[in-house]
Amino acid sequence: MTSRQAKIQEDTNYRVMRLLEDNPDLTQRELAEKLGVSVGGLNYCLKALTEKGLVKMQNFANSKNKFGYVYVLTPRGIAEKAKLTSNFLKRKMEEYEALKAEIKALQSEVKTRSKERVKNRD
Repeated sequence: MTSRQAKIQEDTNYRVMRLLEDNPDLTQRELAEKLGVSVGGLNYCLKALTEKGLVKMQNFANSKNKFGYVYVLTPRGIAEKAKLTSNFLKRKMEEYEALKAEIKALQSEVKTRSKERVKNRD
């Protein structure tokens, strides 16, 4: 079974790759803000994705980034993102089903306790 930390890392990688695919010229600071992580944490993630060959930096003269580069997904990165998307969706659907079951149980508990209170008042 995958550890909790590995799932968090996979989710972070997915979110980074998703943002980069849609907005390749975001700066690291902007990416970090959108993801709710530190710039250092994002830098670590980008470095790992780059070392795996999933993301590369590319020169781009019209980039808003002061260094004139953008982050792009490699063909391998696009394929990996598709796999991560599937895993992410599966996990979120499982969380959704678990949450629905918890809500149903809580509603039942509240209903039962309300009936008990009314019964005890009589």
